[in-house]
Amino acid sequence: MPYRPEHKAETRARIVENARLLFNRHGYDNVTIDMVMEAASLTRGGFYSHFRNKQELFAAAVSSFLMGRGARWRSEAGVDPIDPGLEDAANMLRSYLSPAHLGDLEGQCPMIALPSDVARAEPQVQTAYQELLKAMIGLYERSIPDPRDDRRTTALALAALSVGGMVLARTIPDAALAAEVREAAFEKALAMLSPASDGSQRLR
Repeated sequence: MPYRPEHKAETRARIVENARLLFNRHGYDNVTIDMVMEAASLTRGGFYSHFRNKQELFAAAVSSFLMGRGARWRSEAGVDPIDPGLEDAANMLRSYLSPAHLGDLEGQCPMIALPSDVARAEPQVQTAYQELLKAMIGLYERSIPDPRDDRRTTALALAALSVGGMVLARTIPDAALAAEVREAAFEKALAMLSPASDGSQRLR
């Protein structure tokens, strides 16, 4: 019986998703093609019908987060990526810098799970990582009202606090210090998002 027309795309997506989970949990160097294909319930020989090498798979795994797990995560967090407002940005910060996100090793955003691996990877992987960052910056920038003349720099700082705070929190062994870092990043980011210079209530 011939395969359905969509079979190859579905198989590729299964390989990519299993690779993403494994890379997040174990790191790039500790994951083999055999491990990925076994997790996807496929034989190693089928790998090369979809990817030239492991680096190409790595790039696809990083890239897949934006419209895959990342899209589900934004929906669950109540974030509108198309026409975001301040509340959407606040929800993004609240969910991204949350204990749940920190503890979800397999589901974590690759920007916090894999920065060291990406820094040593080929340009195609670094470009995929950069696209995730640009998407985050863009969401924050679009959420800030037009009258503010610091939208771009604020969005860049919000992204830096989001990713940097979580990278530090994931890396250090002291759980209490990790929580302090994460919470401080959230509070400062929220204050930057909605400065209450006029005495109005800030976002919480």
